Amino acid sequence: MSDPIPSSDTPDIGRLQINITSQITSFPVPDATISISYTGVPENTLEQVTTDSSGQTEVLELSAPPVEYSLNPENDIQPYSEYTLQIQAPGFEPVSIAGTEILADTTAIQNVQLNPLDTTGTEEEVFVIPAHTLYGTYPPKIPEDEIKPVNESGEIVLSRVVVPEYIVVHDGSPRDSTARNYYVKYKDYIKNVASSEIYATWPANTIRANVLAIMSFTLNRVYTEWYRNQGYDFTITSSTAFDHKWIPERNYFQSISVIVDELFADYLSRPNVRQPILTQYCDGRQVQCPNWMTILL
Repeated sequence: MSDPIPSSDTPDIGRLQINITSQITSFPVPDATISISYTGVPENTLEQVTTDSSGQTEVLELSAPPVEYSLNPENDIQPYSEYTLQIQAPGFEPVSIAGTEILADTTAIQNVQLNPLDTTGTEEEVFVIPAHTLYGTYPPKIPEDEIKPVNESGEIVLSRVVVPEYIVVHDGSPRDSTARNYYVKYKDYIKNVASSEIYATWPANTIRANVLAIMSFTLNRVYTEWYRNQGYDFTITSSTAFDHKWIPERNYFQSISVIVDELFADYLSRPNVRQPILTQYCDGRQVQCPNWMTILL
């Protein structure tokens, strides 16, 4: 792995706030201890903080690469730094998250749910966050029709567009029966995907355009019951070849969160078409997609 911060540059500053809750009750977990280190050097603790009565840490300032790296589509240098969080709390199983992303001039939000201790032991649960889709290499989207056919066979279950409270995310390709299904709040899903697919340092209107595309695509899957009508028991997958990149336990960013909260009931459609359109997109650099949306606006 390369140096967390390029040594030839003066690092900028990003911010991080960590929120700890109980997996069982969703109550805040006070007095949790979080040790923070560079993901490339996990044995060297940079900072150690404790959650307050609301289960939150203070807003921390951490080094990040220059903000210009994430604003230049031609840049090949990793534009974010990666940190490892070691989390311990009395009465709960410890958790390690490797790869929390910090971008310059933005605030990252890391939510963590802890499982209560049981009698089987205290083995640490480990999550490894893979590379951002604009920096790593992922399968390109398999093209589909943006508007799904509607007939009277009963394939379309919903009579109107409904923004769900929860969706079921299959963490793998559709036919991977070993992949786990996650029940995720709709808004949390959109925030996770947007933080995985775009950079939070982009202009607000660029973020809005991409969030609208992500929501329209997702609501098309909900409205058409796309996977359930093929015999699957989930709403959408985490595979970039079929849907969006969604990553369990990854952090999201405040600038993206605010826009998702602003737009969460919106979507894109066509005149005289009821369903949200399947807004397919690509990065425009590693993959070229004629007539699709390009996320690097």
